[in-house]
Amino acid sequence: MDFNSVSSKIESSDSLDFGSIFNRSFELFKKVWLQGFVIVLLSIVVILPIYAIMYIPMLMFGVEDIDNIDARELGPAFVGIAAILYLIILVLVVAVTTALNAAFLRICKQQDLEGASQDQYFYYFKKPFFIKLFKLSLISLGLAILGMLACGIGIIYMVVPLSLMPAFFAFNEKMEPKEIVKSSFNLGNKNWLVIFGLIFLMGIIAELGIILCFVGVFFTAMLARIPVYFMYKDAVGFSEEN
Repeated sequence: MDFNSVSSKIESSDSLDFGSIFNRSFELFKKVWLQGFVIVLLSIVVILPIYAIMYIPMLMFGVEDIDNIDARELGPAFVGIAAILYLIILVLVVAVTTALNAAFLRICKQQDLEGASQDQYFYYFKKPFFIKLFKLSLISLGLAILGMLACGIGIIYMVVPLSLMPAFFAFNEKMEPKEIVKSSFNLGNKNWLVIFGLIFLMGIIAELGIILCFVGVFFTAMLARIPVYFMYKDAVGFSEEN
C-alpha cells in the first residue's frame, strides 16, 4: 500500500481495543516464542561486535581503561573520531534492531494468517532495504535524542511512534522512510494511550521471565513486540500485495 492508502485506513479505523490485542498477543506468542528467542540471540550476536568497535579510538590513542578517559588530555582528534564512530555505531545498532524486529513481525503475520512461517530472520538485511533502513534508523535516532532532550518527557511520547515504525517498515515495502514515520505518528497519535498502555504492560510481563534463573527473559522478551503486529493489523490491515 502507498502512503495515501495507509493514511486513509488509519483515519477511518476504529479505536484499538486494548483487551482484544492483549489476549491475542498471548495466543500468538504460543506459536512464535521460539522464533522470538532466536531473534533475541541474533540481536546479541550481531550487536555485541558493533559495540566492540567503540574501543578502536581508545586503542588508537593508547587508552587502556575507559574509566580513565576523562583524566587524560586526548585532544580534539580523539574527540572528533570518537564522536563520529559512536554516531555510526548507534545508527548501526538501531538499524539492526529495526530489521530484526521487522523480521519478527513478518513471522508473526505468517503464523497468524497462514499458520506457518519461513523464519527468514535476515529478510530485511537484503540489499533492496539497505538505504531505507539506514535513513529510517537516522530519523529514529534523531527523534529519540530529541525526546531525551525534552527533559525526558518527550521520550515517553516518542515511545509509541518509535515502536510502530518496524511494523510500517515491514509491511509497506514501497513506502519511503519519511512516510513510515508520518504513518507511525498518525496511528500513534490516534491511539496513544492504548498503545502506550499495551507496550508498558507487555514490557513488564515480558521481563518477568527473569524470574526463571534470569535465562527465561530471553524466551519472553519478544512478547512485548507482538502487540505492535495486532495494532497494525487492526488499524491498517494487509493488502493482497503484501
